[in-house]
Amino acid sequence: MHPSSIHTYNFPTNIRFGPGAVGELSPYLKDQNLSNPLVVTDPQVAQLDFFRKILDQLTSNQIKAAVFSEIDKNPIKSNVLAGRDAFKKMNCDSIIGIGGGASMDVARAIALSIHNQRDLFDYDDLEGGAQNVTEPVPHFVTIPTTSGTGSEVGRAAVISEDDSKRKRILFHPKLMAKIVFADPELTYELPPSITAATGMDALTHNMEAYLAKGYHPMCDGIALEGIKLIVGSIQTAVNHPDPSSRSDMMLASLMGAVAFQKGLGIVHAISHPLSTLLDMHHGLANAINLPYGLRFNIPGQETRFERIAQVMGLPSAEGESVAQAIAELNLGIGLPVSLKEVGVTSDAIPALCELALNDFCLPANPREANLEDIKELYLQALG
Repeated sequence: MHPSSIHTYNFPTNIRFGPGAVGELSPYLKDQNLSNPLVVTDPQVAQLDFFRKILDQLTSNQIKAAVFSEIDKNPIKSNVLAGRDAFKKMNCDSIIGIGGGASMDVARAIALSIHNQRDLFDYDDLEGGAQNVTEPVPHFVTIPTTSGTGSEVGRAAVISEDDSKRKRILFHPKLMAKIVFADPELTYELPPSITAATGMDALTHNMEAYLAKGYHPMCDGIALEGIKLIVGSIQTAVNHPDPSSRSDMMLASLMGAVAFQKGLGIVHAISHPLSTLLDMHHGLANAINLPYGLRFNIPGQETRFERIAQVMGLPSAEGESVAQAIAELNLGIGLPVSLKEVGVTSDAIPALCELALNDFCLPANPREANLEDIKELYLQALG
């Protein structure tokens, strides 16, 4: 059952969820005495009708919005610095991130950089940088337009170095949005291929969070419900979208981002380098790699795979049946099932392996993986 009205959730931050929720943006800003936001989005979203309607709504309420959309598909440091400069030049008083994961990451990193004056990567959480976040951040609002990353409810930004493309993690509780306007209607204009790839990203988040090392039963419960929602709605959302399927996908995306505070795993570890080195869409990389990463993790996790199979409604509780069902799901929503289909060649594997082995998601994987294991997964996914 999808909500036909707007509901409030406080988990982990304030979320206004439901069709038309974005209409509350202007009244909210006025209540907060904010009148000059920097709206951060990507070049594609900036051209869409609903984005122009949001800007018109702000203007008609005497809110002067500045738009920043100079964002790479896989965001880099220079994107953030250009956004910081735009914020200061336009005398902005707040930041609104509108879009998918790239927009959210850049918006969040800009928010960090306004009053925290050190080099951006001095705040890399993997190198203890969170302790350097000593200053406040501007008022920060997020509005997702895809059902994939769930970045709208996160407190981290993934930004790459311009030259090496090495991914860095900026993380701090201060980087969580004050409020999220999660409006499923904003996903109606997405083409089927993006709905499919972002939806599989959300499914990967929920699945890897459930399998990740560590004890976090709250995340486990949320992840299982997220898996159930996606499996029950993604094919309709892609092939015959309706309000119910769009709402379920957006909810499940939020849930995946909440759940993966427990951790992710080997699927993300081997997918990140495909984006970094080959500029592949992150959700597409996850979709292709998910069946192979799941198979790798079956040994020792049989009980957890039985639970996943149960919420997926599969006739067999074997781990292999879960992996096979994911491969079939990719086909059912028009996604490729091998890396070869999207132009990856074996020549790229050594460089991909090196990055994957050092990826920040790998330590949370339930099964240890060495260089040979990772190489074998790439070869399997190559087809």
